[in-house]
Amino acid sequence: MVITVNCPQCGKLVPWQEDQVWKPFCSERCKLIDLGEWASESHRIPGDPAFDPDQDPDEFH
Repeated sequence: MVITVNCPQCGKLVPWQEDQVWKPFCSERCKLIDLGEWASESHRIPGDPAFDPDQDPDEFH
């Protein structure tokens, strides 16, 4: 029995097996779309920022 998951981007069923190189995505295209959404901050993890962007970077020791 092969376990399948839904591609987080398009919802297509993806077999969870060694030869599926893009898992949990169905393809490189879906993986890159998802990466772009994180990079553009369309996806974010809720919560307070881990650092203050106005803080001097030299203060991070």
